[in-house]
Amino acid sequence: MLNELLLQKFKDYFGDNPTLLVRAPGRINLIGEHTDYNNGFVLPAAIDKAIYFAISPRNDQNCIIHAYDLDDSYEFSLNNIQKSEKGWVNFLIGVLAEILEKGKKINTGFNVVFGGDVPLGAGLSSSAAVESGIGFAINELYNLELSKLDLALIAQQAEHKYAGVNCGIMDMFASIHGKANSVIKLDCQDLSFAYFPFDFPDYTLVLCNTGVKHNLGDTEYNQRRAECEEGIRILQSAFPQVDSLRDVSMRMLSSQADKLSPIVYQRCKYVVEEIERVNIACNALENGDLATFGQKMYETHEGLSQDYEVSCPELDFLVEQTLNISLSEELRGAVIGARMMGGGFGGCTINLVKADTIDKFIEKISLAYHQAFNIELQTYKVNIANGVEEIEKELVMN
Repeated sequence: MLNELLLQKFKDYFGDNPTLLVRAPGRINLIGEHTDYNNGFVLPAAIDKAIYFAISPRNDQNCIIHAYDLDDSYEFSLNNIQKSEKGWVNFLIGVLAEILEKGKKINTGFNVVFGGDVPLGAGLSSSAAVESGIGFAINELYNLELSKLDLALIAQQAEHKYAGVNCGIMDMFASIHGKANSVIKLDCQDLSFAYFPFDFPDYTLVLCNTGVKHNLGDTEYNQRRAECEEGIRILQSAFPQVDSLRDVSMRMLSSQADKLSPIVYQRCKYVVEEIERVNIACNALENGDLATFGQKMYETHEGLSQDYEVSCPELDFLVEQTLNISLSEELRGAVIGARMMGGGFGGCTINLVKADTIDKFIEKISLAYHQAFNIELQTYKVNIANGVEEIEKELVMN
């Protein structure tokens, strides 16, 4: 197991066993895309792919970090915390800097080895797992009494200031607050949240990674935000109570359609409908109705592709193939939900697939994708798991 390899690496590198072992998971988002910056809802979950940390305090002010996967190390002093030219380092020292910024006292440095099996570039938030994990480890190691929300906000600020990514809080929140067999309905307006059951042993979540990332991403993301903001400004003339698209119904939006450009109307329509889809999807989970949940995933993809226009040919192809596969004689009904996951223009689709058809599904969709794009499709089966947590060292050592 990976954590056993990390433990051995720590012993070889530092000459002793670590004080603490920590697991920090990656995350998926089942539904609720581009709703976060519109004060809507998202529905993420922690998964069983994670970053692991072995850590111990030192007797001096030095901190030594070893990245197992990169076979690279970095050393610095608590008295001199600065951004590093090594990009991977900033995800960790940024968290430490933010903890100290909050006035927490850390009297000694530490030794840490970390590494994991969260696929890079697949949209599973490996960076948030690194930030969440090191924050949790430092909090436990020095008894700092930071709450889970504190740790999520610290991780977000670290990514803003040290990694240079102006991200939302969903990734860190899910990594820290995750719960096995449950998804998290997170209200991006006030950060309140609730768990909803997701325990369907007859179905498995499969991610299909397109292996592409089109350059439109950052520019188009900023453009979508601007289009939503334009829609809000226009809607406020008729509905002064509106602060964000969270406050808008389709009836309100339709009544002002003639005042909005067709593009702005489409963008707002997608967001308003997606916020409502999250609510419907959560009700479906409470009723054990996975078929309705899956249908909402398909509707989300259609909205992202047609109204929000953040999909791409590769993502659309993969989602369309799930429909073709489910209509085939051999795998009829194998997939009950699929959509693109993440900001768009590449990355993964997330698919709800009957567990007893997984291998055949992967074989068929991989072949079709290769024939269409000449790209080897990467696929990952994931399970919903607990958020960041301590691992009992005895379970690893024995």
